[in-house]
Amino acid sequence: MLIARSAPLFLLAALFEIGGAWLIWQGVREHRGWAWIGAGVLALGVYGFVATLQPDAEFGRILAAYGGVFVAGSLAWGMVADGYRPDRWDVIGALICLAGMAVIMYAPRAR
Repeated sequence: MLIARSAPLFLLAALFEIGGAWLIWQGVREHRGWAWIGAGVLALGVYGFVATLQPDAEFGRILAAYGGVFVAGSLAWGMVADGYRPDRWDVIGALICLAGMAVIMYAPRAR
């Protein structure tokens, strides 16, 4: 049950954080303007709220685990949005980060 609830929330958080950062990048670095920047700022704000919906109550654990999702999600976003092609080291690194995320978030703990 924990994984079924938290995994979609991690994906949703990634969508808003990575998407928000990408929108700001586009607004500033690609000169698309303030509307893109503003949409990015809003998306980053929504990300902050999505993170609070995780079933675990430990802020540090949630953000540390999300780091692995962020790494893998950023590479995936770059592939879809910008045509980036990760090399094998990018993929291996992302898999290591996701394994770390799973340990941090889903390891059995005494409650």
